[in-house]
Amino acid sequence: MDFEILDRAILFAVNAHKGQLRKDGTAFILHPLEDASIVGTMTSDPEILAAAVLHDTVEDTPVTGDDILENFGSRVYGLVMHETENKRPEIPPSESWRVRKEESLASLAASDDPAVLMLWLGDKLSNIRALHRQFMQDGLSAFEKFNNGDPADHKWYYMAILELLEPLAGYPAYKEYSVMCHDIFDGI
Repeated sequence: MDFEILDRAILFAVNAHKGQLRKDGTAFILHPLEDASIVGTMTSDPEILAAAVLHDTVEDTPVTGDDILENFGSRVYGLVMHETENKRPEIPPSESWRVRKEESLASLAASDDPAVLMLWLGDKLSNIRALHRQFMQDGLSAFEKFNNGDPADHKWYYMAILELLEPLAGYPAYKEYSVMCHDIFDGI
């Protein structure tokens, strides 16, 4: 199998996310690399792995969908765009949070592509791992760093994802995601 596309995607993502930090202060690039690592436990398809590495470039950097299409082809482009939220820059993130999440969930629910489900699981497992670490340290105040600081809203979102990703229930990544969701949200 030729992993040249994955190598190019990693370099592209490193460049695109250069200098960015996550809400917890870690280098942003670690998240898409972790995502790809998780997805790599479910598939060795280089295009899916490349999409995992690139999944936040259109949403969180100046990179456009056309840039992804031109550099990585239509399949990777489609997968990345499936993961890309319309951030609505004209509206404060705290006000657009719910509609963005509803649209994302509707998009996930409408897909029967296993690659899309794998990308979502990789992304959300990486996110819930970070939230879990913060939650274990800070309790409910861990949610204060988010655009929407209401733990009940995060419970709704993460548990809806858990249900939609159930076709991947046989994978250890799904089981880990489920355990962390229940660990954080069962008491909320």
